[in-house]
Amino acid sequence: MIRYLLLISFMACAIASQAQKLKLIEGDLSALAGETSINTEFTYDNMKVGKDLTEEAYIAEKKTKLDEKEKGRGDKWEKAWTDDRKERFEPQFRELFAKHSGISTVGDNAKYTLIFKTTRTEPGWNVGVMRVPAYIDGEAWIVEKTNPPKVIAKITVTKAPGRDAMGFDYETGARLQEAYAKTGKELGGFIKSKAKSKKK
Repeated sequence: MIRYLLLISFMACAIASQAQKLKLIEGDLSALAGETSINTEFTYDNMKVGKDLTEEAYIAEKKTKLDEKEKGRGDKWEKAWTDDRKERFEPQFRELFAKHSGISTVGDNAKYTLIFKTTRTEPGWNVGVMRVPAYIDGEAWIVEKTNPPKVIAKITVTKAPGRDAMGFDYETGARLQEAYAKTGKELGGFIKSKAKSKKK
């Protein structure tokens, strides 16, 4: 049992030590130099959860386990799983992105739209003495607002960590909120630095 607990702790540390990575895989960001606002959209289509579960399979499995403990608890969890996106994840992303990019996510005159596509969600878990941090993977597409098929740039985001520095992230939504905040922050800084360097 001790060896098993040590193995889990080791795995948790290994996951936590993996740094978030951003990579420009298509186009360039020079078009964003001097832009003061950008639209933002979010998609979760075909998102994997955990190792390789579809979101539908993950939700069904999670609801079954929760309902076994308390009838109706699964439905409450599913509602929070979906509602957290609009109420917590996306606002945190926008706030941190705007702060670190210098580009407002509010305004109707934006020339470009940033579409963040979450491709994988690791919800993680935290039981106090042991934990596995949450993380998300995704792609950020910069497209023309009036001509969405026109892709200006694509950036991959890998292993954006979702964890509270104080260790109080016992709730799945809290952990993932941090992952989106981290993504907004790092993506904002990445775009700011790359847009400037390309413009020179």
